[in-house]
Amino acid sequence: MFNIGRKALFAALLVGVTAPAFAADMPEPIIEVEQPSYGGWYLRGHIGMSNQRVKTLDTVLFDDPAIIERGWLDKGGFGSAPIFSVGVGYQYNDFLRGDITAEYRGSANFNALDYVTFDSGGGVIVTNTNDYRAKKSEWLFLANAYADVGTFYGITPYLGAGIGASRNTISGFRDTNVIANGGGYAGSASKWNFAWALHAGLGIKATERMTVDLGYSFVNLGDARTGTIYNDDPAFNRPNDGMHFKDITSHDFKLGVRYSLN
Repeated sequence: MFNIGRKALFAALLVGVTAPAFAADMPEPIIEVEQPSYGGWYLRGHIGMSNQRVKTLDTVLFDDPAIIERGWLDKGGFGSAPIFSVGVGYQYNDFLRGDITAEYRGSANFNALDYVTFDSGGGVIVTNTNDYRAKKSEWLFLANAYADVGTFYGITPYLGAGIGASRNTISGFRDTNVIANGGGYAGSASKWNFAWALHAGLGIKATERMTVDLGYSFVNLGDARTGTIYNDDPAFNRPNDGMHFKDITSHDFKLGVRYSLN
């Protein structure tokens, strides 16, 4: 029994000596923690075309008590015009980003035609027309936020919104009355407005840093106005604060690039 006891004691000591050495040779477990994806700063730019509308035109000259009836033969609208934009933004994660943009909106031609029935004196009723023509351009500054809704085969749809300010300029205003062989004109004027926009589009991954952006925006640019309106015949001039273009909106289609600085 003494021999058995010595063998057991020897085995126990051997286990106690070798166990720590064996444990030291075991590789430590590797724990991988998935890090969030951050895109960092990016530059952006786009070109495109505006498709603008105006809700109504108004001036104090429309309040002439001699006017019996007036209305629109053509409510008018703006032609398409080019737009150019640059900006800087930040990609917070895979789903949220924001940027600040400065956009020049090129000169768009405006045309409208109304009719006016009025008492010219002595019970004589006359109907004339006014052919309005002008040009409009803007500087638009927006702070935008976007939600990227997921990436599918390198294409990322997104939705967004922006708020800011627009400086709207009306120039070259002319009123031509063909029937009466008369008319009027106004000088250029600019007006600052609160502006907002809704965005949608597709981001297409071109390289590790560059994304091609196919975008659409609905933009509310506020109002605009001309300078004082003058009649071609000074005898008919009346005090006024110009022609007001109210509630200007635009459907914009854009092609752009975002370049990551990360």
